[in-house]
Amino acid sequence: MISLAGRDILHTWGKFVFTGIGLGLLIGVTLTMAGVYRGMVNDAKVLLDNSGADLWVAQKDTLGPYAESSSLYDDTWRSIRAMPGVAQAANVTYLTMQVRLGDRDVRVLVSGIAAGGPGTPGWPSFLVAGRQITRSHYEAVADVATGFHLGDTIRIRRHGYTVVGLTQRMVSSNGDPMVFIPIKDAQEAQFLKDNDAIHQQRRRTAENPAFNRAGVPDLLDAVIASQSTNPYVNAVLVQLAPGHAPADVATAIRRWKRLQVYDRAQMEDILVGKLIATSARQIGMFLVILAIVSAAIVAFIIYTLTLGKIREIAVLKLIGTRNRTIAGLILQQAVALGVIGFVVGKITATFWAPVFPKHVLLEPGDSATGFVIVVAICILASVVAIHAALKVDPAEAIGG
Repeated sequence: MISLAGRDILHTWGKFVFTGIGLGLLIGVTLTMAGVYRGMVNDAKVLLDNSGADLWVAQKDTLGPYAESSSLYDDTWRSIRAMPGVAQAANVTYLTMQVRLGDRDVRVLVSGIAAGGPGTPGWPSFLVAGRQITRSHYEAVADVATGFHLGDTIRIRRHGYTVVGLTQRMVSSNGDPMVFIPIKDAQEAQFLKDNDAIHQQRRRTAENPAFNRAGVPDLLDAVIASQSTNPYVNAVLVQLAPGHAPADVATAIRRWKRLQVYDRAQMEDILVGKLIATSARQIGMFLVILAIVSAAIVAFIIYTLTLGKIREIAVLKLIGTRNRTIAGLILQQAVALGVIGFVVGKITATFWAPVFPKHVLLEPGDSATGFVIVVAICILASVVAIHAALKVDPAEAIGG
């Protein structure tokens, strides 16, 4: 029985192999879509891991700095740092924007980090090249996915920033690479107006009699100066001291500071369940549709291959070959086709995943599950093909 299936494959090996390769490319696309879905979820979790925070303190009645606009005064971190159970607290800002390098724009998540060093919440946890930010202005650490190199001068709003360090897998929940700059620069960039807007704002302020009083000559200058600075940050990242439960510290901050506080589980639920939920569902639906189409094509290929050898099956039946032997022939070829297709699909998905625009996360569990599903579909398709083949009348098949 095994020899019979092998001989038939060798007889038309070219057709069989190329059919398996075509099927493999389709399976590779399906595995890639599953990897894109897992990659989106992984990006959201990586963003939280890289922040180095146990708690995220944001504006009251908001969903935190990643899902909604959040504004806190930049001195809020001091009172939070004094709370029991808090080991470190640091300001952070986030701004998604286009960063220019020469004549090329790159979409990134610009993160403003507070003064400190490695281990401070919000700082890149490791570097693959260069050094961390040591100056208070105009230095940047970029993810390698941006395509920036050490020494490059990138433009954020009006100012140029020298790339002094490179990190890896520092991404936003949308998969955009991150660029880290000093927080004062980030605060300025977040609300920076163009020159015309600044001129119009100062003119309106000067024309307002409430701010331009004859008896208070310094009032106008003070008001204009306050309009030129940004005293806000998006969130405060908190690291807890050992032995303190996140829920207890979060409750105390909510009670005494009247701010919104999220722990890791809550932030993950917001990112995965709300922020990327629509995109993830779209990818998930496309994956389901692609899987159904793939299954239908696999079944059609196996059924067509079986019908293509109806004459040979009829001859086997005329010489007295048992139905079980014929069924084994079809089943073995279907499983062999599925195995070839899966191997080709796995190899192609693995090779093109690194150059895919989105992060593709291929896990061993997905491969094992995919292999079982492919083999099961091949077996089910072969059952249908076997049923059709055994119903063939040898005389009609040969005579036709």
